[in-house]
Parts: sequence; structure tokens; C-alpha cells
Amino acid sequence: MGSDVSISKKISESAIRRLSLYLRNLENLEKGGRETVSSEEMSGQSGTTAAQVRKDLSLFGSFGKRGLGYPVSELAERIRGILGLDRRWRLALIGVGRIGSALVEYGGFGRRGYDIVAIFDSDESKVGGTRGGLTVRHVDDFEVVAEEENVQIVILSIPLEAVPSVMDRVRGAGVRGILSFAPTKLKVPDGVVVKDVNMVMELEALSFALSQREGEA
Repeated sequence: MGSDVSISKKISESAIRRLSLYLRNLENLEKGGRETVSSEEMSGQSGTTAAQVRKDLSLFGSFGKRGLGYPVSELAERIRGILGLDRRWRLALIGVGRIGSALVEYGGFGRRGYDIVAIFDSDESKVGGTRGGLTVRHVDDFEVVAEEENVQIVILSIPLEAVPSVMDRVRGAGVRGILSFAPTKLKVPDGVVVKDVNMVMELEALSFALSQREGEA
């Protein structure tokens, strides 16, 4: 196995998504006691091609040996490092409505290294209550708490009208990563990474694909 290279070139989002798929497949193989896996096997489990698997992995260094495949545990560990899963991330959530409450209660984040350490809302009837074992704090306290808790990523589950004031606080706290369920495109300073989760757009893409298939039929 070769050493990892310094990643200075831009990696496509689709390649990162495929790495996540590869990792989940590798972890399943680990549980089954498998020691090696071929690019052909990985492609079949990930819905891509063997050539694409090899191309994706080559973006990050040298992996495996020709004719011998990839060592399952070692490759899984290296992909975890590439995806930043060899550490724990401290998250805050703003907005404990239905979506926010469901996210706080979801146990899968902690298992993947994402710890929600603080939750916030502006609704006085929710402040002081609990969600997922955490006390709901007022969003006015975000900057102070974010510094105390060393928050690195913020999840936004807020209505459109709350975005300007909340973003002022997020920017003031110097948070560098945002996962947004807010129904708008966020304006952020350079150096801040935003990932938008727009379920309506995902449903529109799904309905488009289904409509196309119906048209072909």
C-alpha cells in the first residue's frame, strides 16, 4: 500500500459520495470476516464500475496490489481518514422543530463520529426543555456556547425568516461547517463549507426520474 498524497486538486462531490458507499460496503465485509476484496466486487455492491472504483481510489494515493485486491480493514481505515472519520466532530443544532428534534434523537450520528453537544431554539416555550438528553438553549446564547463547547459544525433546521439573524450568530462564532435544511441558499464567508439538504428538490428529482421511465414505457 502506498502513502496518501496531499490533496490539493478539487475532488467532485460524486466521488466523495462513492467513497461513503465504498466504506459502508467494506464495513459490512469486515463484519463478515473478509480479508480482501476486488474492485469488481466493490463496484457491484456500489452500483458503479470496477474502473470507477480504481479511479476514485487513485485520487487519494495507492491502494492494494494488482491481482491481489484490496485489504478490507486497511482500506476501510484509510477511507475513514480521507472522510475525516478518524476523529470526532462536535455539532450544534439550531431549530428543534419536527425535523430538528428527529435529528437530535437519531443515534446514527454518534456512531459515525458526530456528537451533537448543544441545541438551540428561539421559541421560549421550547427553551429549557430537553431533546435527546440535551437542554434546549436560547439561540441568543449560541456564540458563547459554541465557543465553550468547541462547536465545529452547525445543523440548521430553521424557517426562512429566521435565517438572517441566525446566520449572523453562526458567522460570529466562527463555525466553518454548516449542514442546512433551511429553504434558501446561504451566503457565507470564504472558508465556510455549506451542504444543503433540500428534500423538496430531491423529491422533484425522483418524480422526474419516475416520469421519464413512465414515458419510456
